[in-house]
Formats: sequence, C-alpha cells, structure tokens
Amino acid sequence: MANEKQFRLRTKFIATRNVTEYRQTIPEWVNEDDTVLEIGCEWGTTTVLIAPHCREVVGTDVSLECIERARRKHPHLTFEVLDAFDVRAALDLGRRFTKVYIDISGLSGYRSLLDVIALSTMYATVLRPEAIIVKSGALKHFASCCTPWRATRAREARRKGTANDA
Repeated sequence: MANEKQFRLRTKFIATRNVTEYRQTIPEWVNEDDTVLEIGCEWGTTTVLIAPHCREVVGTDVSLECIERARRKHPHLTFEVLDAFDVRAALDLGRRFTKVYIDISGLSGYRSLLDVIALSTMYATVLRPEAIIVKSGALKHFASCCTPWRATRAREARRKGTANDA
C-alpha cells in the first residue's frame, strides 16, 4: 500500500530528448561544488564536458571496452565499469553524488520508458542527488503530457471538514 512518504523524493528530474539537449543542461545544472555520476558515458565525450563545471565527475558504462577507450582518451578523468541497474555498485564508488547524468539511449522499445523511470527512481531513492538529468525522448514526451493535480485550498479544506460552508 502506498503512503505519503513514498513520494517525497527531493530529487529534480530533468528529461532531455537528445544529446544536444542533454549537454545543454551542463552549465545550468552543474556547479563547482558538485560530484557528478554519469551513467552510460560510452567513450567519455559528455564526461569531458561536465568535468570543468564540477569538483569531480565519474563516467560509467556497462562496457569494459568503452571504459578502456575512455580511459585512454581522457586519462585525467575517472571512468568505471558499472551496470546502470546495479545501484549498489554506484554506492561502492564511495562518493556522495549531487548530480546524476543518465544516457542509456540503448534502451528502446515499449518498455524503455518504464526502465528509465525505474532507473531514475532507484538512483533518486538510493543516492538522493539534487538532480538527475536523463537523455530519453520517451521520458521527455511522457513528462510533457503530464500535469500534476493540485487541489485548491477550498477543496482541501472541504475534504478535511474545516471549511466554512456558510
């Protein structure tokens, strides 16, 4: 059964459609006090762009081949092999990540939206970063179609039985 504490994440979710939008968020969302985790860094191209804006960035990918190439191309940065769905392994990196960038564009098909939502929620719940920036056209489209319901104060008062009905 759901309870009110279940949905009290303070993490902001920023959905981007493509690599251009994903990278445009860097100067807006990353600052010099941040420690950033990038999930799905492939060869480290975006990791390199994040690095000058923050204290530290760790680029991760499930592919050892990609991580080895990223390490060769950018030896001054930290890259680790990480399965995005293994959040405990992200904890084992031993850092307090304030921002998480997620580019797992290899996920596609009808379940990709569910996978992205599940992944983002897992990282928000376990790492509790200030923001998670996700590259997912499906998530951005879904979010653009959503409007959170906000009851008016009068409706809330009536529901609680505290309204003046005079």
